[in-house]
Amino acid sequence: MDHPRNYSRIFAPFALIAGTLVAGCGGGGAGGGQPSTTGTTGTGSGWVHGQFLPASDFAAHCAVPRTGIDPYTNKAYPDVQGTALDERNWLRSWNNDLYLWFGEVVDQDPGGFTSDAAYFDVLKTTATTPSGKPKDRFHFTYSTSTWESLSQSGVEPGYGASFVVLVATPPRKVVVAYTEPGSPAASSPASLERGAEVLAIDGVDLVNADDQASINTLNAGLSPQTVGESHTFSVLDTGASSPRSVTLVSANVTETPVRGVQTLPGPGGTLIGYMLFNDQIATAESELAAAFDQLRTAGVQDLVLDLRYNGGGYLDIASEVAYMIAGGARTSGQTFELDQFNSKYPTTNPVTQTALTPVGFHSTAQGFSVPVGTALPALNLSRVFVLTTADTCSASEAIVNGLRGVNVQVIQIGSTTCGKPYGFYPADNCGVTYFSIQFQGVNAQNFGDYPDGFTPSNALTPDGIPLPGCAVADDFTHALGDPAENLLSSALSYAATGACPLPPSSVQPGASIRSPWRRNRIVRPSSM
Repeated sequence: MDHPRNYSRIFAPFALIAGTLVAGCGGGGAGGGQPSTTGTTGTGSGWVHGQFLPASDFAAHCAVPRTGIDPYTNKAYPDVQGTALDERNWLRSWNNDLYLWFGEVVDQDPGGFTSDAAYFDVLKTTATTPSGKPKDRFHFTYSTSTWESLSQSGVEPGYGASFVVLVATPPRKVVVAYTEPGSPAASSPASLERGAEVLAIDGVDLVNADDQASINTLNAGLSPQTVGESHTFSVLDTGASSPRSVTLVSANVTETPVRGVQTLPGPGGTLIGYMLFNDQIATAESELAAAFDQLRTAGVQDLVLDLRYNGGGYLDIASEVAYMIAGGARTSGQTFELDQFNSKYPTTNPVTQTALTPVGFHSTAQGFSVPVGTALPALNLSRVFVLTTADTCSASEAIVNGLRGVNVQVIQIGSTTCGKPYGFYPADNCGVTYFSIQFQGVNAQNFGDYPDGFTPSNALTPDGIPLPGCAVADDFTHALGDPAENLLSSALSYAATGACPLPPSSVQPGASIRSPWRRNRIVRPSSM
């Protein structure tokens, strides 16, 4: 199936520092060798500082060419015999041509590196955001076969438990955010529920482990990379007085991106709709259409859209969601998002070789899991409540920004979002798919400058763009969708009173342990 635009947000699953366990935040996913030389003289590679041949001169010239047919595209692999240096020369030229901040990358000799991964790691800016975070936290790779499988199906090895790192350094704290229905984590005898705290993995104390071998054991358990891995957890369930031992075996787990759809009583006898929306993958399209149709039929006058763990996904699906919230009267003919590329391409999309054209608000399905052209339901709302955390990223932030561009009021309940108005087209070369920031998205009012995210206006630390709403810490003592859960409860109270029910709390900026493909904005040409 061809999908013209795929928008996702991506962080490394778990970045490691000796003696410290930290949640990843868009790291490389690359690793590998170190540069063997420095300086500005060549290494026999033909490199000349500041001079770049076209990337097409090196594309698909592989040290180990693939043969046969790509099962996901049904096309023959383009690879021909080449060298490792050809692969790095392609990276250098491709990145210089398309990288959003190409002028901020130090040009280094590709012949001075011992792996493609190590070279790719240095092909990014070292600049920071206004709050001091790295501007580019979203630079990573996947094997092409893995990426194609993940992006199409939403299936990846795991237990079906989403873990959140609340405290990354000793004494650490990691809890279960939610589980996928029918997954190993959700099924008996494990039966993990939201709020369960992980105390140890495979005999290693999570709270205080400080040597690298122990850290490796913890990460292997929290983020299994293959199917069939068995790890033993000591967990303390919410409300329990003592821990229990749980053995989890990783399996291919299919995400359920939309859940918990319900109506709740609002002020003056009105109805408020609620849905938890976790992933903007292809299967979400049909689930979203059904959810919005359910709420439209129920006659809701407000909506609480729970994006607290939504790291992103297809931009077209973000556009569909925004349309289904706002309806045609507010969005017809309007820009949902316009992608702006680097200074070499002020009016042209350099990947598709077409004039820059905005993505509109999609009133019909784009063919991900609903037949293309099918009319989508709409709630026709002038405002929406969004529940957010630091895991709310990229394409989910695009929903917020796109709606604000057409003057739909977005009321934010929770904590500051991740801050990723950027995206890219995945690029395969020699069996590796590279993700390097290529554009910034702006809304109908030409706004897209939120590298430090969006922040509820009453937050104690207003790092991001302020939105009306309430700073509230994620509540792991209640189920998602429970009206007593802190974020949802605050949204319901705000809907009734127009004010935050409690003073802003000191919000713990926890981060989910997620694979890179689930935290990024990605655009893919329709020919892929």
